[in-house]
Amino acid sequence: MTAPLSGFRIVDATNFVFGPVATQLLGDMGADVIKVEPPDGDPTRRIGASRSPLMGSFFLNLNRNKRSVVLDLKQAAGQEAMHRLLGTADVFIHNMRGAAATKLGISYDQLREAYPRLVYAAAQGFGAGGRYRDRPAYDDVIQGLSGISGLHERMHGVASYAPMLMTDKLCGVFMAYAVATALLHRERTGRGQEVQVPMFESMVAFNLYDHMADAVLAPAGPGDKAAPLGYARVLGSLHRPLATQDGYICVLANTDAQWRRLLALLGRADLIDDPRFASITSRMAHVDALYGEVEAALRTRPTDAWFALLEQADIPAAPSNDLQALRNDPHLADVDFFVSHDHESEGPLQFTGLPIAMSDSPGAIRLGPPRLGQHTVAILQELGYGDEAIAAMTPHAV
Repeated sequence: MTAPLSGFRIVDATNFVFGPVATQLLGDMGADVIKVEPPDGDPTRRIGASRSPLMGSFFLNLNRNKRSVVLDLKQAAGQEAMHRLLGTADVFIHNMRGAAATKLGISYDQLREAYPRLVYAAAQGFGAGGRYRDRPAYDDVIQGLSGISGLHERMHGVASYAPMLMTDKLCGVFMAYAVATALLHRERTGRGQEVQVPMFESMVAFNLYDHMADAVLAPAGPGDKAAPLGYARVLGSLHRPLATQDGYICVLANTDAQWRRLLALLGRADLIDDPRFASITSRMAHVDALYGEVEAALRTRPTDAWFALLEQADIPAAPSNDLQALRNDPHLADVDFFVSHDHESEGPLQFTGLPIAMSDSPGAIRLGPPRLGQHTVAILQELGYGDEAIAAMTPHAV
């Protein structure tokens, strides 16, 4: 079976997390991803434990299904090779700011006439039309500016970050979606286009998919006021794993029927007809009081006992796992989620598998993460360079 993006070539001039997440997702689905690196490589090669130089664990986890070519884009020879490479590509992705791309001769305006079928994708901090467009941006900055850190402050009184590179990873998913959509357009029309995926705008949109809440109803007239932003249920003081006798459990009932079963199971059938909790509308208005009653009941038994009862009653529930528990999760074992890979230089590696299943065109892990410049000679040969030219361009080829 052929993966859905087999036959498409992506030239990837990104580093760190945002861009590499996107190109790894596209590579998992079959695209030929050529990672263009400067002579000193992607900085993430130096992060985490390693068995070989420049093969840090952080890099290994974000760069499978890619080939690495070293090109010094500050030199004329490197720029010329880059243009040859772009002539073979369907997609070009980079995470440079606009001025840097222009200086290297690879801005969209500089490439669009020469490569009219090219999908040109820019991973940015901010949209080009706004006043923040030239600012640098990393995950922490965007978590703050997009309101993620403010959600923690609103709930707990102290601003905090989500304990993950949330915006980098999620914007990588946005980028993969945008590139796949642009390729579909190109297949239908024959035309490439510029694709901009700014972190700030992407994360504000993501944040407000639920937190726009009642503000989606815009003021209808001069006397109307805009509703405040924020989805009340998830901002409640007890929106967290609830305490049991010996730990925590995650419980969520949504429908009226689920709430009736849950309250009966907790020994609080007296609350079923309480007007505060009888409908989804009234429950939303009294969410803290409701979850206070639920937690008080949950504290009377251990977690395992409650989980068995909740599962039997078909009420959505789960233990509150820490990261280490994921290694032993039985469902993940059933679906072979963790994948072993024998790397030619790094030995045994473990990856997360592809979470998306396709019956006719599944993706796959075909290539391990590349050593810096591992494929430089082969790719330059594909582009028509002779041995002498390659030797001049690759004095330290792997």
